[in-house]
Amino acid sequence: MYENFYAVERWSKKKVHCVYQALVVAIATRHADAIDIKFNVDDRGVWIALPHTAWAEYSRRNPGKVITDPLAVQLAGRYLKQLIESGEDTGREMFVVSEAQTLEQLEAFFKEARAVPA
Repeated sequence: MYENFYAVERWSKKKVHCVYQALVVAIATRHADAIDIKFNVDDRGVWIALPHTAWAEYSRRNPGKVITDPLAVQLAGRYLKQLIESGEDTGREMFVVSEAQTLEQLEAFFKEARAVPA
């Protein structure tokens, strides 16, 4: 759903193509407690940083369940699409998502996934 998608920019009405490129544990690269997920947005690299604390909180609320790497990509892509379509994509290279926002994206993604016919 969100590893390869199109979104329409709010202000320009331009259709942009977003493609997942990489997932990096940010502790190793920038000493941050996050997972950085990179998308190519019409040849511009955009990173979405999801906090590790969201992984722990999700597992605490849902014993035995975890946020997998493929699921993290979906959450980051959904967040990116919202940024673009709401006009909040200011051209920055990195967007840092809060724990609460990450968990909200997770809940919304699961609702969308259940609504899609098999």
